[in-house]
Amino acid sequence: MKFLIASDIHGSKEASRKLVSLDEEYNFKKIILLGDIGYSGARNIPPLDYYPIDVFKNLELIKNKLLLIRGNCDSRVDEFVLKKKFYNKYTLNLKNHRLILTHGDLYDENSFNFKENDIFLYGHTHVYRLEKIDNHLVLNPGSMSLPKVNKEKTYMIMDFKLKTICLYNLDDQLLKSIDF
Repeated sequence: MKFLIASDIHGSKEASRKLVSLDEEYNFKKIILLGDIGYSGARNIPPLDYYPIDVFKNLELIKNKLLLIRGNCDSRVDEFVLKKKFYNKYTLNLKNHRLILTHGDLYDENSFNFKENDIFLYGHTHVYRLEKIDNHLVLNPGSMSLPKVNKEKTYMIMDFKLKTICLYNLDDQLLKSIDF
């Protein structure tokens, strides 16, 4: 079983097309988007390929697999267009692991009491992170359109069979991985 994890698309057509093509290749069980999907917001310069209408058309193709977390740039209109709920936080229990999902603006890693094998996933910072802290993981897939600090546009694939989480750039080059 594999999950695709991405964040901070900010209206990038390229990023949304990449999500669809990755799903065509891997046939993910779930595609988790950790917020800031359609719009760039007032603090970000929009991506060069900024076109939210196409982003939502592309997401419609994978809609049944989407688990959507609301980011600070997402709105109720996005739920209406996709006819899919956005969550401020979401917990998913899978095979001895509790996945705690949020965008990172309302809740951060200090907002939760982690148990052994928990995996905390957030976006918002546009900076990727794969870190084991005590007995749990803290992960951020970075941004697929507006990366900061490392300048790599990135996403993650979580593979439950191999028990790995891999970070890739948009050219599908493996940048980092961590076991869980």
